[in-house]
Parts: sequence; structure tokens; C-alpha cells
Amino acid sequence: MPHDLIIYDCDGTLIDTETIYAEINLKAYHAIGLTHWTLESYVDAMVGIPVSEGRKILEKEYGGPLPEHFETGIEREAQLRLHTSLKALPGVREAVDAVPGPRCVASSTSLAPLKRNLATAGLIDLFDPHVFSASQVSRGKPHPDVFLFAAERMGVRPERCLVIEDSVPGVVAARAAGMPVIGFTGVAHDRSRIAMRLSEAGAAAVIDHMDDWPAMVRRLRAG
Repeated sequence: MPHDLIIYDCDGTLIDTETIYAEINLKAYHAIGLTHWTLESYVDAMVGIPVSEGRKILEKEYGGPLPEHFETGIEREAQLRLHTSLKALPGVREAVDAVPGPRCVASSTSLAPLKRNLATAGLIDLFDPHVFSASQVSRGKPHPDVFLFAAERMGVRPERCLVIEDSVPGVVAARAAGMPVIGFTGVAHDRSRIAMRLSEAGAAAVIDHMDDWPAMVRRLRAG
């Protein structure tokens, strides 16, 4: 599987924002009466998509517009937690450093907080200025736009890119872009179930730990 560019998802792949947002969002959902939401249903429905798409899902569940200040309350608490608790996932810096060649980030998170989160986690130097967001394109994941945008900006044909993703929408987006993709279960609470879902979505292989990433890339480059 020859490739000239590695595209990294961010949330749940490089940094552990997913755990923080899951805890805060579920608390907020339950507070407005959506008590049937579980961690599993949150992961399946919300992880890997833009906030605007998540809002549509919630409004359908809620039966109308969300309460005033609902989203700002979530974001306020999230920013406090991210500022004090956000870290890179174990082994990320070492794994990214160990893989030579061009690389970039392509994420569903808006560009400014995306860069801020990478900086807080101590990873921005590995990628800047090659950090791309779904906020820069018309459609977020599971549409391929952000991956195609990243490839275009990096001057690499889509089929010469390799993506690593932790979410089903991300895997679907990469495959729609014509890019091979490796699934990652690093922050999943049920790794076997998520690994199966990533494979079913089109991941060529799935890894559980970033320690496994350099060896995986070497095997793919060796064909």
C-alpha cells in the first residue's frame, strides 16, 4: 500500500477529548430528559461528526430546539476540563515521530479549538501548519471533503494518502475520499465492538495502541 502522506484524525486518535466530551454531554442530555442515552449510544451517534450534525440528532430526539444556552453550557464546561485535563494519548508523540514523511491532521473540530487542543496536549509542533478542519469545507465527516481538502493542500493524490481514524464516520469519509484507512480503538471503552464497527466501515486493519502504529506503517509500505 504505497502512500506519500499520512493524515491523522485528532480527537480520540491523537488526544483524549472524547472521554471528556462524553462525560459532559451525557450529563447534559440526561438533565433535559434524554435519559435513555448511554455511553455506547453517544459513541455510535456523535463521535466523529461535526457539532452541527450532532445538534440535528439531538433536536430530533428532543422534539424541537434545544433549551437556551444548552450548547454554550456544554462548551463552557468542556473548555475548563480541556484546559486542565487534556493530554495526548499514550505513545502518540513517539509513534508520530517514528514514522517518516509528510503528515497532517484532518479533524471534525473547528480550526481554532483544534489548534488550541493540539497545543495544550503538546503536539502542535508535530503538525503545524498542516492542520485542517471540517470548518474549512462545506461538509464534515462522514463526507470526504476534509480529507480531500487536506490532500489537495498537501499536494498529494488521495490514493497516495493513508488515514488513521478512531470513528466510523471518519473511516467512511476516508474511504469515500479514495484513501486507505487504519482504524484505532485507543479511547474506546469496548474495543472489540468498536474494532468490528471500524472494520465493517472499511478500515483495512485496526490497532489498539499507538505503540503499534510505526510497525503497521512499515508493513503497509513494504506491501
